[in-house]
Amino acid sequence: MDPVALMITDTTTGMGTDGAVLLSLIWLASPALPVGGFSYSEGLEAAIEHGWVADEASCTIWLMDQLWLTQARGDLEVVAQAMAAWREGDADRLTLLAQWVHASRETAEMRLQTEQMGRSMKDWLRNLGQTSEVDLALLARLPPSYPMAQALALSMSHAPVEAALQACAFGWAENMVQAALKSVPLGQNSGQRVLARLVQDIPKAVEFAIGVSDEDRQCFSPMLAIASSRHETQYSRLFRS
Repeated sequence: MDPVALMITDTTTGMGTDGAVLLSLIWLASPALPVGGFSYSEGLEAAIEHGWVADEASCTIWLMDQLWLTQARGDLEVVAQAMAAWREGDADRLTLLAQWVHASRETAEMRLQTEQMGRSMKDWLRNLGQTSEVDLALLARLPPSYPMAQALALSMSHAPVEAALQACAFGWAENMVQAALKSVPLGQNSGQRVLARLVQDIPKAVEFAIGVSDEDRQCFSPMLAIASSRHETQYSRLFRS
């Protein structure tokens, strides 16, 4: 099935997602959301500095690996589980998931990113005025992280979990391609081809993430951690990670 069609289809009913729900997902996936995602490259800039990423082909491989090794096996699975926990008001479950997110950030930059974006998402939700004070208070008690705050926002969209995760993954992919455009650098057409390749795999990555258990969730990506560590002392940088 076409990835765009998958993104707007409720797989439990076969019916198209309500327009307001779809707009909510587009809004949350937008790089214009004021959470600061544009300022991070998640190790990509360091990979470029060390010659691991140098053109469209190597950039595609790097981001595809990241989609499957960190997003599908880790963050997307956490968001799926946290969406359910937010809807059920399960504070204990949310705490455990938030602790895992923090433990999975292997460098200072990675932790800085998830904490800063998590706090910014919390502030955005508060300013929007549509999140309950109970949920905001619980979010404030959790270790700050973007996946947990993002899951709260997605849970409020009333979207099916698959559509919500596809929007989440697309937002990540678009942001990473924008980072590649600036730092490889890539042309706009090359960037769109990289994004198209990521979009092709996003539905499969989401399906995989939904099937991952707590025991199988993992964040083992040593090359990404090395790139992030080297970026912390890189001489010239455009991005914060």
